[in-house]
Amino acid sequence: MKTIEHFVDGQKFSGTSKKIGKVYNPATGEQSGELRLGNSDDLSKAVDSGKKAFELWSNKPPIQRARIMFKFKELIEKNADELTKIIVSEHGKVFEDAKGSLLRGLEVVEYACGIPQMLKGEFTENVGTDVDSWSIRQPLGLCAGITPFNFPAMVPMWMFPMSIACGNTFILKPSEKDPSCSIKLAELFLEAGLPKGVLNIINGDKEVVDEIIKNKDIMAVSFVGSTPIAKYIYENCAKNEKRVQALGGAKNHCVVMPDCDLKQTVNGLMGAAYGSAGERCMAQSVAVAVGDIGDKLVNSLSKKVESLKVGPGMDKKSEMGPLVTKEHLDKVKGYVDLGVKEGAKLVVDGRKLKLQGYEKGYYMGGCLFDHVKKDMKIYKEEIFGPVLSVIRVKKFDDALELVNNHEFGNGASIFTRDGDSARTFTSKAKIGMIGVNIPIPVPVAFHSFGGWKRSLFGDQHMHGPEGVRFYTKLKTMTSRWPSGVRSDPEFTMPTMK
Repeated sequence: MKTIEHFVDGQKFSGTSKKIGKVYNPATGEQSGELRLGNSDDLSKAVDSGKKAFELWSNKPPIQRARIMFKFKELIEKNADELTKIIVSEHGKVFEDAKGSLLRGLEVVEYACGIPQMLKGEFTENVGTDVDSWSIRQPLGLCAGITPFNFPAMVPMWMFPMSIACGNTFILKPSEKDPSCSIKLAELFLEAGLPKGVLNIINGDKEVVDEIIKNKDIMAVSFVGSTPIAKYIYENCAKNEKRVQALGGAKNHCVVMPDCDLKQTVNGLMGAAYGSAGERCMAQSVAVAVGDIGDKLVNSLSKKVESLKVGPGMDKKSEMGPLVTKEHLDKVKGYVDLGVKEGAKLVVDGRKLKLQGYEKGYYMGGCLFDHVKKDMKIYKEEIFGPVLSVIRVKKFDDALELVNNHEFGNGASIFTRDGDSARTFTSKAKIGMIGVNIPIPVPVAFHSFGGWKRSLFGDQHMHGPEGVRFYTKLKTMTSRWPSGVRSDPEFTMPTMK
């Protein structure tokens, strides 16, 4: 059984804590590793390493940082299959889905390769007589990221490449459920030429999270996870005078209009609801059937859900893998039990699925509910599993009202052939990311990712232009050089003349 350690100052680090976590293979239910969980002393070592490295790294010209990013990109591409297998072994998602998530993270590295262009300042000559003004963006210092289990490559790569390209150093606390991919990425970054201490990784639980929040040398924290924890991190980072972006939960709606291309809609919903076993913050978990489309939609969906191929992630025939842990599997099944009790119609029941040879794996089949009501918990709460709820409304305005009244505002989609419906939805929906005939509207790296309402705490979204702004601070200079004629003192607010 492998032992998973921290990564500090360019090498594996055992730490001083005696706490041990367990890492499992979700496909088999067997323990695959022991994880060293950190404490305050371990975090302090990473902080000291990051502070020391910042002095030289922040002064390195952006073009030199970019050259290391280019090499990092090449190494990720070269090792893509190995990284993907690591994701599958600890998360459980199917190989192609895992590889796709790795490539979406790689897109952020590619974007970070252009950092010299993005860090260019602004200059205005003669803002006043013989007075010039200019602004620049400078790194914050030591930053930290706390990432979830569902994307062990992509979400960390939303954070540390942007932060490091901007001239910061970074401490990553990956999920204790699947930490190995982050360690491998740090090793590849070091191989690409990243100086020791610029990227450190401390594994841990809430103890490490709280130490990150309290540590005065960490200037900014990025987080992705559930809404209660996002709110906790946002509030406590603010109390400790840190810059913070904390992305929370979601209940993404897909509005299905009567004029939609039904085949395209059903295929889109299948991938968006059941891909990665529904363990995505951008999963479509609610289909809003407008008008008379409901029966056709449910009939088409039910046939697809019943034939969903569930199996281990390394099996090329598998369309959906296991859930990440037994505890999470039990939680998702509990929501299905609750939905039945609340009176929703369970059209497809995947709770009893068993796979021969994988009886201890964390599997369940896809579940499909119909006639869900807005006061039901299965509608209001994030399930984070392969459960799709269909809620029926009479007209478009009712669908828009549902979307806007929900506490989460991460992503939403509309499937329609009508331009007026699509334009109204994109304009009026109180949602951070919207798709038109696109089931999972995740922005590419040169745009920014983030939701509204209780799906995001903080002012700025992740990666893209918002990421550059988050990981830098703005400095503006105003300058006048004496011309030989000394002026008298001025005691009023200066104005440009």
